[in-house]
Amino acid sequence: MTRREFITLLGSAAAAWPLAGRAQQPAMPVVGFLKSLSPNNLAQLTRESFLQGLKEAGFVDGQNVTIEYRWAEGHYDRLPELAADLVHRQVAVIAATGGEPSPQVVKAATQTIPIVFMANGDPVAAGLVSSLNQPGGNATGVTIFGMMAVGKRRSCCAS
Repeated sequence: MTRREFITLLGSAAAAWPLAGRAQQPAMPVVGFLKSLSPNNLAQLTRESFLQGLKEAGFVDGQNVTIEYRWAEGHYDRLPELAADLVHRQVAVIAATGGEPSPQVVKAATQTIPIVFMANGDPVAAGLVSSLNQPGGNATGVTIFGMMAVGKRRSCCAS
């Protein structure tokens, strides 16, 4: 799945958000963003790419969407508390980044809020989705199959 498809998926989730009554101004949708790392330089690039992708899909933080950031700062034991906080806020969708720990914790915290993840391994083996072509449930995302790709690169390029 390309970055553009990921953003389109996030935009599709935004279209499904319920609106307030007709007499009231619609509430601004809230996107939860959970990352297992701290907002350092590398994570800042992820955040900037995330915001740029949202902008390309027509969503601008503070204008027509609100983003709630949660950073575990490398303390994986904090992830359940941070995920529970986003669930308690009743965000419309949660972007879980930073490898498998973030989406796994979010998946354990909610079975109703859509989850869009970025992972390095096999999301089926990690229990995030039931299959790659039909994820099922409330989670979907992208993976680079990091460890499997390394093995294939070595075997294809060995002399």
